[in-house]
Amino acid sequence: MARRSTPLPEPFPGKSFSVATARGHGIPRRRTRGRDLIQPHRGVRAPAGVVFSFARECATLFLVLPSCSAFSHVTAARLHDLPLPLALQNDDFFDVIVPRGVRAPRRKRVRGHQSALGEKDVDKRTKVRATTPERTFCDLATMLTLGQLVAVGDELLARGGPPARKRLETAVRQHPSRRHRRVLCRALDLLDRRAESPKESELRVLLIEAGFSAPAVNHVVRTTDGAFVARVDLAYPQLKIAIEYEGDHHRENKDQWRKDLKRRRRLEALGWLYLAVTQADLDDPTDLIADLRAAVARRS
Repeated sequence: MARRSTPLPEPFPGKSFSVATARGHGIPRRRTRGRDLIQPHRGVRAPAGVVFSFARECATLFLVLPSCSAFSHVTAARLHDLPLPLALQNDDFFDVIVPRGVRAPRRKRVRGHQSALGEKDVDKRTKVRATTPERTFCDLATMLTLGQLVAVGDELLARGGPPARKRLETAVRQHPSRRHRRVLCRALDLLDRRAESPKESELRVLLIEAGFSAPAVNHVVRTTDGAFVARVDLAYPQLKIAIEYEGDHHRENKDQWRKDLKRRRRLEALGWLYLAVTQADLDDPTDLIADLRAAVARRS
């Protein structure tokens, strides 16, 4: 019969804790290796069978991080539920930033960063220390494309309205790294709080960077007597060109697929040219750009 582990004293039962803290409370090293405990990170123990949310795993890791550190970059974006590319949404690493003069942590599954970091850069609303959404936006300039960065900024504007833009402008102006200042300033110029999806933001930036004028965002199309027809992601109303990003759900959901067909038919009946865009077009926009240029030339 397997020997049962000695019950842990308060306040350890049911909680994650650092081995160093346990030793400080007189718990022997052998007990921290008990079968009722797991090691989610080096130097940390947690109850076996615990289900970790992302925030809880961050809190567990923070037990062995410098108290002056904070989660940043992709990790902070995930904590703030900001839009990220799929590969980064499932990232298995943790970004941790420390102030200058403090050694960046070197641990398994940790990307350490060192930069100027004040308490104003740390969000007090999160359950763990993380950089503010505005500081996170700036730090992500090192990891995202311009379109992906704008998608993050669009989301922040949609959440916070006009004050959010001022906070972003201040964050960019005060960000310690000048290396990516140009990209951040360009991203600020391209932000639009009317955007309703990250892919729509990426598509808008792609078109503008390709030399097209800024399209209207979520443009409402009506009949001559004012009846609602559709609201399209991006549009050049004077040319009657509608550009729509279509994710996989548009083809996988039968009802959505039927609605899309009806919507497109009604737009084309009113003389609109409809350009459907998928992720493949964002990955390689060569044909999309050529098709749109041809469409603009025909309609001009």
